[in-house]
Amino acid sequence: MFFRRKNVACSLTYENIPLSTPLEDLQFVVFDTETTGFQVSTIDRIIEIGAVPVRGLEVCEKDIFQTYVNPNRQISREITELTSISDERVKAAPQALEAMVSFFDYVESRETVCLVGHYVSFDALAMKSEFKREKFALKNFLTIDTLDLIGFIAPSYDMRDLERYAMAFGTRIYERHSAIGDALTTAYLFVELLLQFKDRGYNTWGELIKATDSQMRSMQF
Repeated sequence: MFFRRKNVACSLTYENIPLSTPLEDLQFVVFDTETTGFQVSTIDRIIEIGAVPVRGLEVCEKDIFQTYVNPNRQISREITELTSISDERVKAAPQALEAMVSFFDYVESRETVCLVGHYVSFDALAMKSEFKREKFALKNFLTIDTLDLIGFIAPSYDMRDLERYAMAFGTRIYERHSAIGDALTTAYLFVELLLQFKDRGYNTWGELIKATDSQMRSMQF
């Protein structure tokens, strides 16, 4: 049987933003996911999405997005112990497609230039895989990884752990292995990185793109 794949796009404003736009005039959404495991392209599924906007180089904590997601599979004891997300907690939660569409509506309503995450390729792959299961192809999903920005600002750092970077840059740390907690931690780290980026004389959207160009992920599936 042949299924024609439909496209779904995350409505971001990057294509219409002049490269000369100052960083403080941009609006980002920092996001994170929790999953049933690391094999998200095959057997594992999203169980939580969390996000928070960054506007004017400030984290907007009062404007967060958070939803649990029903993975239609059992959550292992190890994942429940790590994330505090149980089968009971996700039983009445929306399915992945509904949850992601709600997230994209949130992103669009904030006039977001692009999405930001820490090791964001994992979260992007998790979403891409969920859409693929529903015969959708994800388009125009532009992301910035805080790891890439750290690589530009402090290339001697060679870690991956979010909490260690937050400690190294002196930023706030929220509940770990919670999508909204990690999104908030990442957002404060991202703001500090942007401030350090500006301290080095870089002030515009175009300069931010150029600084992360080799790793910038415009995901066309």
